[in-house]
Amino acid sequence: MSYHIRVRAGAVIIENESILLIEFKDEKGLHYNLPAGGAEPNESIIDAVKREVKEEASVDVEVGPLAFIYEYSPHLTQNKYGAIHSLGLMFDCSIKDGLTPQLPSHPDPNQTGVKWIPLSELNDIVLYPNIRKHIVEYAKNKRNLDLIEEHTLEEYL
Repeated sequence: MSYHIRVRAGAVIIENESILLIEFKDEKGLHYNLPAGGAEPNESIIDAVKREVKEEASVDVEVGPLAFIYEYSPHLTQNKYGAIHSLGLMFDCSIKDGLTPQLPSHPDPNQTGVKWIPLSELNDIVLYPNIRKHIVEYAKNKRNLDLIEEHTLEEYL
Protein backbone atom coordinates (compact mmCIF):
# COMPACT_ATOMS: atom_id res chain seq x y z
CA MET A 1 0.00 0.00 0.00
CA SER A 2 1.35 3.45 -0.81
CA TYR A 3 0.39 6.78 0.69
CA HIS A 4 0.44 10.20 -0.88
CA ILE A 5 2.32 11.74 2.08
CA ARG A 6 5.35 10.12 3.71
CA VAL A 7 5.75 10.68 7.45
CA ARG A 8 9.24 11.55 8.61
CA ALA A 9 10.53 11.68 12.18
CA GLY A 10 13.35 13.90 13.36
CA ALA A 11 15.23 15.18 16.38
CA VAL A 12 16.04 18.70 17.46
CA ILE A 13 18.93 18.26 19.92
CA ILE A 14 20.23 21.50 21.41
CA GLU A 15 22.93 21.61 24.09
CA ASN A 16 25.16 24.47 25.19
CA GLU A 17 23.80 26.83 22.50
CA SER A 18 24.69 24.29 19.74
CA ILE A 19 22.55 21.94 17.65
CA LEU A 20 23.45 18.41 16.63
CA LEU A 21 23.46 18.05 12.84
CA ILE A 22 24.32 15.30 10.38
CA GLU A 23 26.96 16.34 7.84
CA PHE A 24 26.82 15.26 4.19
CA LYS A 25 29.00 15.85 1.15
CA ASP A 26 27.58 15.10 -2.30
CA GLU A 27 26.95 16.74 -5.67
CA LYS A 28 25.37 19.69 -3.78
CA GLY A 29 28.57 20.17 -1.76
CA LEU A 30 28.87 20.19 2.02
CA HIS A 31 25.53 20.47 3.80
CA TYR A 32 23.73 19.48 6.97
CA ASN A 33 20.43 17.94 8.07
CA LEU A 34 18.73 17.30 11.36
CA PRO A 35 18.87 13.60 12.30
CA ALA A 36 15.68 12.39 10.62
CA GLY A 37 14.11 9.92 8.24
CA GLY A 38 10.98 8.11 7.23
CA ALA A 39 8.92 6.09 9.66
CA GLU A 40 8.82 2.39 8.78
CA PRO A 41 5.73 0.17 8.69
CA ASN A 42 4.50 -0.79 12.18
CA GLU A 43 6.82 1.76 13.83
CA SER A 44 5.54 4.54 16.07
CA ILE A 45 6.75 8.04 15.30
CA ILE A 46 8.60 8.11 18.65
CA ASP A 47 10.37 4.84 17.83
CA ALA A 48 11.26 6.26 14.41
CA VAL A 49 12.92 9.29 16.03
CA LYS A 50 14.97 7.03 18.32
CA ARG A 51 15.98 4.75 15.43
CA GLU A 52 16.97 7.60 13.12
CA VAL A 53 19.15 9.29 15.75
CA LYS A 54 20.79 5.96 16.61
CA GLU A 55 21.42 5.18 12.91
CA GLU A 56 22.78 8.64 12.05
CA ALA A 57 24.53 9.79 15.26
CA SER A 58 25.16 6.58 17.25
CA VAL A 59 23.36 7.77 20.39
CA ASP A 60 20.17 6.99 22.28
CA VAL A 61 17.81 9.85 23.01
CA GLU A 62 14.93 10.76 25.25
CA VAL A 63 12.17 12.02 22.97
CA GLY A 64 10.37 15.06 24.31
CA PRO A 65 7.50 17.12 22.93
CA LEU A 66 6.94 18.04 19.33
CA ALA A 67 9.09 21.07 18.47
CA PHE A 68 7.78 21.81 14.98
CA ILE A 69 6.32 20.33 11.83
CA TYR A 70 7.87 20.65 8.37
CA GLU A 71 5.98 19.92 5.16
CA TYR A 72 7.66 19.34 1.81
CA SER A 73 5.22 19.69 -1.10
CA PRO A 74 6.96 18.83 -4.38
CA HIS A 75 4.22 20.37 -6.51
CA LEU A 76 4.86 23.75 -4.82
CA THR A 77 8.66 23.65 -5.13
CA GLN A 78 9.32 22.26 -8.61
CA ASN A 79 10.36 18.93 -7.01
CA LYS A 80 13.33 20.62 -5.29
CA TYR A 81 14.00 17.55 -3.11
CA GLY A 82 12.29 14.91 -5.24
CA ALA A 83 8.72 13.88 -5.96
CA ILE A 84 7.67 12.47 -2.56
CA HIS A 85 5.35 14.68 -0.53
CA SER A 86 6.38 14.45 3.13
CA LEU A 87 5.48 15.68 6.56
CA GLY A 88 8.32 15.89 9.07
CA LEU A 89 7.55 15.74 12.78
CA MET A 90 10.53 17.19 14.64
CA PHE A 91 10.81 16.43 18.35
CA ASP A 92 12.79 18.14 21.09
CA CYS A 93 15.22 15.43 22.19
CA SER A 94 18.04 15.00 24.67
CA ILE A 95 20.95 12.60 24.51
CA LYS A 96 21.00 9.98 27.24
CA ASP A 97 23.74 10.56 29.82
CA GLY A 98 27.25 9.46 29.02
CA LEU A 99 26.79 9.13 25.26
CA THR A 100 28.76 11.07 22.66
CA PRO A 101 27.41 11.53 19.12
CA GLN A 102 29.67 10.10 16.43
CA LEU A 103 29.69 8.86 12.86
CA PRO A 104 28.10 5.39 12.81
CA SER A 105 30.05 2.38 11.56
CA HIS A 106 27.67 2.14 8.57
CA PRO A 107 26.69 5.74 7.77
CA ASP A 108 24.11 6.83 5.23
CA PRO A 109 25.52 7.33 1.71
CA ASN A 110 27.42 10.63 1.57
CA GLN A 111 27.28 11.12 5.36
CA THR A 112 30.65 12.50 6.45
CA GLY A 113 30.11 13.51 10.04
CA VAL A 114 28.04 14.29 13.08
CA LYS A 115 28.65 17.85 14.26
CA TRP A 116 27.65 20.24 16.99
CA ILE A 117 27.05 23.55 15.23
CA PRO A 118 26.74 26.67 17.40
CA LEU A 119 23.36 28.33 16.90
CA SER A 120 25.27 31.57 16.27
CA GLU A 121 26.93 29.92 13.24
CA LEU A 122 23.85 28.45 11.56
CA ASN A 123 23.91 31.21 8.94
CA ASP A 124 27.41 30.05 7.91
CA ILE A 125 26.29 26.57 6.81
CA VAL A 126 23.95 25.05 4.26
CA LEU A 127 21.09 23.31 6.07
CA TYR A 128 18.45 21.28 4.24
CA PRO A 129 15.70 22.21 4.57
CA ASN A 130 16.63 25.83 5.23
CA ILE A 131 14.97 26.06 8.64
CA ARG A 132 17.86 27.89 10.33
CA LYS A 133 15.70 30.82 11.48
CA HIS A 134 13.07 28.44 12.84
CA ILE A 135 15.68 26.53 14.86
CA VAL A 136 17.11 29.71 16.39
CA GLU A 137 13.62 30.97 17.23
CA TYR A 138 12.71 27.60 18.73
CA ALA A 139 15.84 27.59 20.90
CA LYS A 140 14.91 31.04 22.26
CA ASN A 141 11.20 30.44 22.83
CA LYS A 142 10.53 26.75 23.16
CA ARG A 143 6.86 26.40 22.46
CA ASN A 144 6.03 22.74 22.29
CA LEU A 145 3.06 20.76 21.07
CA ASP A 146 1.92 17.55 22.67
CA LEU A 147 1.83 14.39 20.59
CA ILE A 148 -1.28 12.48 21.59
CA GLU A 149 -0.86 8.77 20.98
CA GLU A 150 -4.02 6.67 20.88
CA HIS A 151 -2.47 3.79 22.79
CA THR A 152 -1.87 6.11 25.79
CA LEU A 153 -5.48 7.31 26.06
CA GLU A 154 -7.93 6.04 28.65
CA GLU A 155 -10.48 3.59 27.26
CA TYR A 156 -14.22 4.10 27.67
CA LEU A 157 -15.79 1.45 29.84
